[in-house]
Amino acid sequence: MNHQYIGIEQLDYGEDDCVVRLQNVINGDQTGVSKSVNWQGGGSFVYAELMQWNEQFIPLIQAAADTDSLQAIWSEMQAKAHLSYRLNLKEFDAHAAAFADLSLQDQRRFLLEVLDKNQLYVPYSERDDALYAVSDADKALNRQFYGE
Repeated sequence: MNHQYIGIEQLDYGEDDCVVRLQNVINGDQTGVSKSVNWQGGGSFVYAELMQWNEQFIPLIQAAADTDSLQAIWSEMQAKAHLSYRLNLKEFDAHAAAFADLSLQDQRRFLLEVLDKNQLYVPYSERDDALYAVSDADKALNRQFYGE
């Protein structure tokens, strides 16, 4: 009998991440449910990550050491990121000096807040959009995965 399993992980677990756990199961790990079903090991898996879009800005914002760094990130966000519909860019630009007066923590918080969290990753439906520069190899893998 053939079994297929799709696992989705959102967090980085370090040493106990999904890849290590799957490798252990394939190698016949006898912990958890494997022991109770007398799992002998075997099989294979494919590991892939979602292509980041707005997500790419989060660690940059969090690591920024000063306002100048955040201003550079903000400029890139304005050019590339999907921003929240609640943000009025004209209104923000009119009060840009107020942003500079905020604490570094509040500047970070603002930039994180204006990222559209529904666009953290490139949507599958947009893989052919030149904006995202999805490679031909990644497109082929997507077609294979979805049986297209």
